[in-house]
Amino acid sequence: MRCKRTGQMWNRYSLVASLDEALALLAEHGERARIVAGATDLLIELERKLRPGVDTLIDISRAPGLDTIKVEQGRIHLGPLVRHNDCVASEVIQQHARPLAQACWEVGAPQIRNRGTIAGNLITASPANDTITALMALEASVTLRSLRGERTVPLCNFYTGLRRTVMAPDELMTGISFLALQNGERGMFIKLGLRKAQAISVVNVAAVLAVEPAPEGSMARPARLVLGAVAPTIVRAQAAEAILNGGRLDDATIARAAAAAADAARPIDDVRGSAGYRRNMVRVLVQRVLQALRDDRTQGWLPHKPIMLWGAGQGRREIGPEHSWRTQNGDMPASPITTSVNGRVHTVAGAGHKTLLRMLREDLQLTGTKEGCAEGECGACTVFLDGAAVMSCLVPAPSAHASEIVTIEGLSVGNRLSAVQQAFVSEGAVQCGYCTPGLVMAGAKVIEERAQPTRWEAQQAIAGNLCRCTGYYKVLSAIQRAAHAAADPAGRP
Repeated sequence: MRCKRTGQMWNRYSLVASLDEALALLAEHGERARIVAGATDLLIELERKLRPGVDTLIDISRAPGLDTIKVEQGRIHLGPLVRHNDCVASEVIQQHARPLAQACWEVGAPQIRNRGTIAGNLITASPANDTITALMALEASVTLRSLRGERTVPLCNFYTGLRRTVMAPDELMTGISFLALQNGERGMFIKLGLRKAQAISVVNVAAVLAVEPAPEGSMARPARLVLGAVAPTIVRAQAAEAILNGGRLDDATIARAAAAAADAARPIDDVRGSAGYRRNMVRVLVQRVLQALRDDRTQGWLPHKPIMLWGAGQGRREIGPEHSWRTQNGDMPASPITTSVNGRVHTVAGAGHKTLLRMLREDLQLTGTKEGCAEGECGACTVFLDGAAVMSCLVPAPSAHASEIVTIEGLSVGNRLSAVQQAFVSEGAVQCGYCTPGLVMAGAKVIEERAQPTRWEAQQAIAGNLCRCTGYYKVLSAIQRAAHAAADPAGRP
């Protein structure tokens, strides 16, 4: 368990209701300010003091109309608040931009995908960020806006180095766009991580190519082959593309292209893998993805009905100007944070510099929600924010102003445990108990989403929850037992 934080991570915080308000604040504060959309990367960077000059956060997460996915003249447009789970759930993305849907599914766990945005993933500019590779293969562009005007930048020109981009301090990414896959085009994203979930890429690959029938066999042209986590920035494997363009997509051609892609990689040695291992795995993954594209087996790991853990409201609650919230001159806010927790409205003063986890535990004394890592890795702090399961350690408390929150304490009714809680007791799914609140919350949400979740769906649901006692078998049994009990209210789990 981590020690409680004692210092504050920001001085000024503004929860805004419009882009215009956000742009004005960016112009005012410049390099000292950062935009909050999901904050799943930003809060970790602030706690680790990787952004020493940043003391002002501008939260656009509740501004209306910024989370749309739309198609105009064959081009797909993503708003700045489109989250990873939005893309996973979107039929448009699954059918016409499958590499992006697959990359989004591979990001973190359901709680992270319910908060993290595609724009934020691009701006963080890590070469291991999965959506960058997929969007490079789709030849995406980004739109940047400031009070000075607006510009569109091809994503291939957006990065200048490791975690560096062309964005000016007063610019905000207002959109991402790319052509939908054309008739005959196929695309796929594949990733190698050290775990099946909550894993940073050791290597990832995205490919888009046109596959046309021909007397000699399948033909591939024009190819786009992109490699992630193998260099300071994303790599376009142009030599491999040249081999694929106009050639037969047979095993020999695939092998030559995979070898050329491995030669294009310039990986580092680190704790996740040696340079030699990464280079070899580039060859393996490229070979696999090209074979899958040729054989039209592009579904990959993406389920046909993914588990979202976001409930009917999908974690959305937009605000108007009347609910804007900000600190004054860097001091504690004159107006407190007002929010509904477990059906009761609370007004909390002095929590404007905290995470939601700390506000729940320290100000509302709701200590059932645990701090296990404070980095979104363990899931012990899972709560429902406007219906969606999220890691409360990665949510700034002001972002929850005028929201509805449910914690582990809110699942039981009176003195009666919920079906999930009772099933955990009956199945012996509680060991040391520290991770239990987060696991119970994930279990409750998946039953809300699937009346009778399969064991594999239950595994998807708890992918973001670590049990230090490794009691997963009992946990999965408890979730399925609770589902049966919920379907038969007269029975007992």
